[in-house]
Amino acid sequence: MKRNTFIKLLTALPFAASAMKLQEFSNLTDSFSSTEKMPMLFVGHGSPMNAIENNEFSNRWKLLGKEIPKPAAVLCISAHWLTRGTAITAMAHPKTIHDFGGFPKALFDVEYPAPGNPALAAETKQLIHSTTAELNHDWGLDHGTWSVVKQMYPDAKIPVLQLSIDFYKPAQYHYDLAKQLIALRYKGVLIIGSGNMVHNLGMVAWDKINEPEYGFDWALDINTIFKKNISEGNHQAMINYEKIGKASQLAIPTPDHYFPLIYNLGLQEKNDSVSFFNDKAVGGSLTMTSVKFS
Repeated sequence: MKRNTFIKLLTALPFAASAMKLQEFSNLTDSFSSTEKMPMLFVGHGSPMNAIENNEFSNRWKLLGKEIPKPAAVLCISAHWLTRGTAITAMAHPKTIHDFGGFPKALFDVEYPAPGNPALAAETKQLIHSTTAELNHDWGLDHGTWSVVKQMYPDAKIPVLQLSIDFYKPAQYHYDLAKQLIALRYKGVLIIGSGNMVHNLGMVAWDKINEPEYGFDWALDINTIFKKNISEGNHQAMINYEKIGKASQLAIPTPDHYFPLIYNLGLQEKNDSVSFFNDKAVGGSLTMTSVKFS
């Protein structure tokens, strides 16, 4: 990246001049070579079985791994790491977490030994000024992360970090926090939000789970509204999702699988193109709809 381009980036960051020290950006610059802006992904990760199955969803993840420029690192915001406060995995060798039950032994046998990157974790912590982020050495990679990244980068050579979701904060908090991480996109870091736009496990039609593209009317309707808002850059409507109506309340009974998308929206820039993939409903009350920002 040219020096004047980087300076323009700094001035575009909210509160950058008042809240961040230039040394923090210097540290980041020293650690990674400058790149063109990386794309980012929101991935509907669905069933953990997608980690080991060859299906239309996992095959699209594999293709993305070939389409996207090879990242220097991956930072994932997974629906399955909910905390009080914000944390970043900072260990050199994150463990593979099997945070599910009732699945075949083959899934529990999976190990994804991607390295971490403690230096990147420390520098990401420095970028966050709205709260004091914790450097975490206990978590690892949960299935919201490794089920997707394993399919994209099966050789497990690219460092992978996770950023937790403070479950006690509203959508606006996560949106504002995400904006502070924009410099990572210019340093070769692929940022992935991993959840599901429509995620109501309590209403799943299990007898229809294998029926292609089976979605309740309300699930299909709200999925269409979400896509329209994302395409038009209507972030405020997505932040205030509870006000959209009954369908959004059914789609998001709890926001754990929705908040990763809010991080992507916070990181979206005006010149990003938006495209959707794996845009299908599953079991009536789930959608796999995913977004590429580039």
